[in-house]
Amino acid sequence: LGIGAGWHKPEYEQVGIPFDAAGIRISRMEEALQIIRKFFTEETVTFAGKHYTVTDLKTSPRPFQRPHPPFFIGGGGKKLLSIAGREADIVGIHFKVNDDGTVDASERTEAAIARKLEWIREAAGERFNAIELNLLLGRVVITGDRRRAAEKFVRESRRAGTTAEQVLANPYLLIGSVEQVIEQLQRLREKYGISYFVVGDESMEALAPVVARLGGR
Repeated sequence: LGIGAGWHKPEYEQVGIPFDAAGIRISRMEEALQIIRKFFTEETVTFAGKHYTVTDLKTSPRPFQRPHPPFFIGGGGKKLLSIAGREADIVGIHFKVNDDGTVDASERTEAAIARKLEWIREAAGERFNAIELNLLLGRVVITGDRRRAAEKFVRESRRAGTTAEQVLANPYLLIGSVEQVIEQLQRLREKYGISYFVVGDESMEALAPVVARLGGR
């Protein structure tokens, strides 16, 4: 069950909900998480918080998965990832999006992933090894010329100041031959423990031969 604070302002605007500061959105999510957990594990739910109030809510039907479906929380900042470390069964490690919608280049690096893993580990404590780690991949490009593909990505993305070297070092992008992409995925798993990868529709066909080769490993 995916639970998040929301980061994409247009989505808020489409449903007429104010796009509050990150701290408020995270606080609201944290309360919602408490209510959802109670709904799955208790006969009735009563909750009084800053954002939500629930009184004697009957909980039915009961979930098939006990005590509840796995909670999936993703984020890029320390506060949200710390909550995820304490509460989630699956944690998505994302780059942090600034209030103006931009992303700092330093966020798209392995160093940033390592730093965020430490936040999660610190918050999770002894339960860290039971958490599944997830990465949302921005693009998968199967090619025999990684450099040329990276240069094309720079031109098409129009990210000011981005270089081909940064693209090739970006852990959220998989660029290379099938074997090179497999090596990138295996490296992320072995070095950081990331075992759950998600791609968008536009990358599904590109990833198919990789999945076929990895089957059973």
